[in-house]
Amino acid sequence: MIWLLALTVFVCVTAGVYLALSRDMFRCVLGLGVLGAAANLVLFASGRLGSARPAIVPLGEQALGEAANSLPQALVLTAIVIGFALICFALVLVLRLIQVADIDDAEQLRHAEPRPDDPVKPPYTSIALEPVNPSFPPRGSA
Repeated sequence: MIWLLALTVFVCVTAGVYLALSRDMFRCVLGLGVLGAAANLVLFASGRLGSARPAIVPLGEQALGEAANSLPQALVLTAIVIGFALICFALVLVLRLIQVADIDDAEQLRHAEPRPDDPVKPPYTSIALEPVNPSFPPRGSA
């Protein structure tokens, strides 16, 4: 049982990292959701997977025997709700960004930022740190 859970966590982390490192914004958000699910599985595994007994201490005893720990279950339930709200909020932000910019590629969004000499934007310290994209003209040539 524990090997199956470990394999599931490995697949979730691998898929989540792959999606989160994608250039597509929707895939990035989906990857963060899958990584959150992997973290929930790890937290859930810390509460004894094999036991199906309820977490009730019998009368006269001071320690819980072979029952499942209810604290990781409560934490996972809370994390699922918070993660769902976070993913919904991120999806709304990404959809609005795609509507405004007409782009869903992270690299093109980086090149859509204001120029370093823009009076509204704070001063940029080094032009050498800017990414080079051959499809756009250099910023100083316009």
